[in-house]
Amino acid sequence: MVKSGSNGPGPGGRQPADPSRVVAHRGNAADFPENTLPAFASALEAGVPWVEMDVQLSADRVPFVIHDARLDRTTRSMGDIRLLPASELAAVDAGEPRRFGDVHRATALPRLADFAGLLARHAGAGAFVELKRESLEHHGREACVERMFAALGDVAARCVPISFDETAIELARAATGTPIGWVIEWFSRAQLELLQALRPEFVFYDYLKLAGSQAPLPSGPWRWVAYDVKDAARAATELARGAALVESMAPLKIAAGLRAASGG
Repeated sequence: MVKSGSNGPGPGGRQPADPSRVVAHRGNAADFPENTLPAFASALEAGVPWVEMDVQLSADRVPFVIHDARLDRTTRSMGDIRLLPASELAAVDAGEPRRFGDVHRATALPRLADFAGLLARHAGAGAFVELKRESLEHHGREACVERMFAALGDVAARCVPISFDETAIELARAATGTPIGWVIEWFSRAQLELLQALRPEFVFYDYLKLAGSQAPLPSGPWRWVAYDVKDAARAATELARGAALVESMAPLKIAAGLRAASGG
């Protein structure tokens, strides 16, 4: 089980600029199509201790790793994943042609179970698994949580369910007692009061919504995770103000920059 009082699997973060405090947002998405097995493998093989992914369910409620409900942006197909069966999605090319052209042609759209098999080969790593609102609303929260845990199988203890949807993560915690992560939308009084009620182990926040602020992050029994960090200087700033982890689609660049800043 991932411990909420640690920096996660792998080396602990002893320095404010420790590169082991990096989360690979949708894998190493700077160099590979986002949310694909090559992107996750690249980050894990480089020693990044955490990866983060997005999950949507097919028409027959099979969890797939993809951010958008629609296939159009990141694949060579069109349509709504929630309305298509897993058998049809098996043929989808998720090579992100708009960003990479033909470089990653024939990259499979991964099932969450496929990712679980990859993570099983990296014993020191963990994952944040985000249940997307589109599927939660379409298929129902209980069904999405149940199918997520079933797909993760033996690696579920190393995975932290996260979501903008507080009900979904509460269901995940109730189902297994697992640590959970909440994605806070705004630093409003209402959101901070809900945070105090939820008391998740991890809280994800968009650092751009705090632009210009150097104030420490609100304290609590949780660990803050800043996203989507673009450079090592910003990563160091967020770590200094209280973030436990920083999430980036360019995790190797961020880790290298933090390593250099810490003299490693």
